[in-house]
Amino acid sequence: MATSQLAYGVEKIVGNGPEQIKQDVSNYNSPETGDSSQLMKALVWEGSKKVKVVEVPKPKIIEPTDVILKVTGSTICGSDLHLFHGAVMQMNKGDILGHEFCGIVEQVGPEVKKAQIGKRYVVSFQIACGDCFFCKNKLSSQCETTNSNTQTKAMYGGRTAGIFGYSHLTGGFAGGQAEYVRVPLADVNMLEIPDDVPDEKALFLSDVLPTSYNAVKDTAVYPGDTLAIFGAGPIGQMVGVYALWEGVSKVIFVDTEPRLSFIKSRWPAEHADKLHLIDFKKLSFGITNKETVVSKLKELTGGRGPDVAIDCAAGEYAKGWLHWLEMQVGAETDTSEIINEMVEGVRNYGRVGLTGVYVGYTNHFNVGSLMQRGIRLIGNGQAPVHKYWEELLQKIRDGTLDPTVMVSHRVRLEDMDKIYHKFDAKEDSMQKVYVETKFSLPRAQGTPELTTYE
Repeated sequence: MATSQLAYGVEKIVGNGPEQIKQDVSNYNSPETGDSSQLMKALVWEGSKKVKVVEVPKPKIIEPTDVILKVTGSTICGSDLHLFHGAVMQMNKGDILGHEFCGIVEQVGPEVKKAQIGKRYVVSFQIACGDCFFCKNKLSSQCETTNSNTQTKAMYGGRTAGIFGYSHLTGGFAGGQAEYVRVPLADVNMLEIPDDVPDEKALFLSDVLPTSYNAVKDTAVYPGDTLAIFGAGPIGQMVGVYALWEGVSKVIFVDTEPRLSFIKSRWPAEHADKLHLIDFKKLSFGITNKETVVSKLKELTGGRGPDVAIDCAAGEYAKGWLHWLEMQVGAETDTSEIINEMVEGVRNYGRVGLTGVYVGYTNHFNVGSLMQRGIRLIGNGQAPVHKYWEELLQKIRDGTLDPTVMVSHRVRLEDMDKIYHKFDAKEDSMQKVYVETKFSLPRAQGTPELTTYE
């Protein structure tokens, strides 16, 4: 926690770059950003593995293109765990978390043209301006104007878009694990939800559905390919679904229980013969003569390796003591173990896509295998939601896509502090949750009943 807040303190001293919109509004405690006479419930970050549901001021419109949204649905994402663990820099105590949410418009700023009071919208997890080079090319996650953080530019060689509820490194915007949220540049960053689509399906257009779709499209999955998916959480699960759309011949999931069993239970029956599961906890790793993830991948693909592998896990989960120690002392921010398994596991001239979150630097990367065997290593980036969400919404409407296959639980906002710990521990086979608030509509038929935690 101290390191994260120190990084934020340095940024405050150095100062951000030019801003198009008001940034570093990670909560609404100041008179300029919130109304202390009206309180709301919100989930806030308090330190490594410490989150809490508290009452905070309700947001108010601070710029003419803002909207105030009553949140009717939210969720927790695997990438939220990076914040929970303190792995992402520039978190500050009291920051409101959450980057996936939908809701009903309560207030609109005077320059808002499209969004209408009383209508339902899903909000993109990234905040785009709509006018810069990347936004005009439907690459909204790389918006040039909505994140002026100087340390982001120094670390990555360029800035990415602002993100709701995801540290000051991404602009410092208050998130949507709350009863209300301020949505900047609302006409660009909200998609209206049709009457025939329930919130329980529309919510996931905010992130997980476009992110997994982008992973498949950006890495390039072709008909007949064999695909290895590292990480059987919601992103990995939907990557598998989309890969079936592309006509793959085999899908291999690398993870452990209970996630592998969850995938198997929700896998399309007509494609059962294409599904293969590898439990990495039953295998060795590193330099060894014993069976490993890499050797199992070769075994399942005629000794050659999959055509493509996609990382839907992340870089903070070290297997061995060396990476664990280096991450603890700050010698690296991310482990290269999964990347090495993918690079070494795919066939020569295979493709490796990274859609799991990597923060900074890694050690012991097998660059020799990458070069010698002609492996394409592709950083998928934060997914450009605006590029895909209208297409995916149409697939939800025509029945091609059912996001509820991911959803294992329906929970209350009031229980979110407990949910973070359960989700982190993978308790109760928790895959993807739908978080309801006091504004939520009645539960959609066929979705999980409400589970409460005392």
